[in-house]
Amino acid sequence: MTESLEEVNQSVSTLNKKSVFRKILAFFGPAYLISVGYMDPGNWATDIAGGSQFGYALLWVLLMSNIMALLLQSLSARLGIVTQRDLAQASRETYSPFINYILYFLAEIAIAACDLAEVLGMAIGINLLFDIPLIEGVLITVLDTFLLLFLINKGIRKMEAFIIVLVAIIGFSFIFEMIFAQPELDKVLFGLIPSMPSEAALYIAIGIIGATVMPHNLYLHSSLVQTRKFERTTAGIKQAIKYNFIDSTIALNLAFLVNAAILILAAATFYKNGMFEVAEIQDAHRFLEPLLGSKLAPVLFAVALIAAGQSSTITGTLAGQIVMEGYLNLRIQPWVRRIITRLIAIIPAVIVISIYGESVTGKLLILSQVILSLQLGFAIIPLIHFVSDKSKMKGFHIGKITQIASWIIATIIVSLNAKLVFDEITGWLATSKNPILLWLTVVPLAISFLILLLYIVFKPFITKAKIDIENHSPHNLKLKLSKSGNYTKKNIAVSVDFSDADEVALNNAFELGGIGAKYTLIHVVETVGAMIYGENIDDHETLIDEKLLEQYKVMLTEKGYKVATQLGFGKPNKVIPEIINKGEFDILIMGTHGHTGFKDLIFGTTVDKLRHKIDIPLLIVKN
Repeated sequence: MTESLEEVNQSVSTLNKKSVFRKILAFFGPAYLISVGYMDPGNWATDIAGGSQFGYALLWVLLMSNIMALLLQSLSARLGIVTQRDLAQASRETYSPFINYILYFLAEIAIAACDLAEVLGMAIGINLLFDIPLIEGVLITVLDTFLLLFLINKGIRKMEAFIIVLVAIIGFSFIFEMIFAQPELDKVLFGLIPSMPSEAALYIAIGIIGATVMPHNLYLHSSLVQTRKFERTTAGIKQAIKYNFIDSTIALNLAFLVNAAILILAAATFYKNGMFEVAEIQDAHRFLEPLLGSKLAPVLFAVALIAAGQSSTITGTLAGQIVMEGYLNLRIQPWVRRIITRLIAIIPAVIVISIYGESVTGKLLILSQVILSLQLGFAIIPLIHFVSDKSKMKGFHIGKITQIASWIIATIIVSLNAKLVFDEITGWLATSKNPILLWLTVVPLAISFLILLLYIVFKPFITKAKIDIENHSPHNLKLKLSKSGNYTKKNIAVSVDFSDADEVALNNAFELGGIGAKYTLIHVVETVGAMIYGENIDDHETLIDEKLLEQYKVMLTEKGYKVATQLGFGKPNKVIPEIINKGEFDILIMGTHGHTGFKDLIFGTTVDKLRHKIDIPLLIVKN
């Protein structure tokens, strides 16, 4: 399998560090690239809207979002460290191509929505600082493509250093803003107590969650942790998980302080002065000087905004590369990928600004964050499943308490999003002049996404149960282990699929070969990953199949039989003939499930293709 972010994979060594401090520093970095996504211009819009409309009341939403983010990012990092797969790669190995294409499409929508926020944020910052028209500022943002290419060529450590400098600029800017604003500390503390002032606050709260816990960051973190090279031992992996958690804790808490500062600034200036409708970043910038009495305040605000947009656009690009390569196994030139991503964000921004003017940018930013929030479930749920999987995580799966906490977070996010979608659609139906069109388009689409969400929630549980019931059965086989008779075959191949059909196939094999023959058990892994990567695949199903095949061998060897095993990858009608023609077998035995109708037609076609590709007799036995 292609390595995630191949050009920087394992490029930073954590080995041979003489002190613990130097070793910890070697691991530090990935979470700071993640943290910029938690303080991008989209956050600014939702934080300013929340602070100006509801004062300090939604601070608790920021705190809750930060706790959610820390847990989810730690799960993402764990997945990358243990499996050496990013979230997109793990999804491709687990789900069918159809489901993966949908998940890829949703991930791309999330990245485009995120990039829209970054484009608008940078353009607004350029406009505020240099008085360049907003549309021209939007077009200037294309140039950051070359900055990203320059940084990635200098290595991941240089990129991390650049991002940390930008984060520091944002942080210092808001330290001074807080000094100017002089917020009421008692109201700040009161804002950390959960409350929901109104229905309108729910929309802003969901936007804050969407702006804080970002789906593309989950893909990104699972890849960035793989830039560290460490000992692939139990102790080494445990150490990497611990240090990355410390890294995430520090970086995300810094992001929380920045977000809280933006909301507090809006509450202490606009809400306090009765300016409840300040949702536009431009308005916030314009009012800061007269309200705070400092010419430096709006300048720092604009500088921090540009730094936030520039830093988050770099990480958004990397996430886009990871998602495309992970889901589609498609690698294109980074500059092409960057231009495509940027154009997807620029075109709608230019069109909307041209038609409705600059006053809608705040609404666009908040909408982009709500879209991000709606995508979250489709990234969080697979992630929780993957890190809970004992086979996939090789003993480093999360514990029951962490699983419960993760599912509670997923439930909260999905429930809030479901309510938002339901309320929005109900509102549209009530006010629309043509509700039938909505019933035929929007409603079926929403139901389809609900079905997809339920599918990715329950599929791993059903698959696991199916494996437990059907596949974990080698010791339940009722085998006729006769050791006498006239036997004609000395080298027998038996195709097995870990179902009841194996019992019939093996019994027929023993009747032909007895105790003196050599038996080769052949099983073919038919997953999408197996078809693409062949023997290099390392997914959950392959691990299970390897174990079951080994159990068959051990059990039959204990009974006195000479048994070898052969694991194939891909389509059975191609792989089995290749195995058979390379060996010196007397006969191939295959069991069936007593197929009828359409299944019989498919199985018959498979057997017919296989029969013409092998040079030995084929015995088909029905269950």
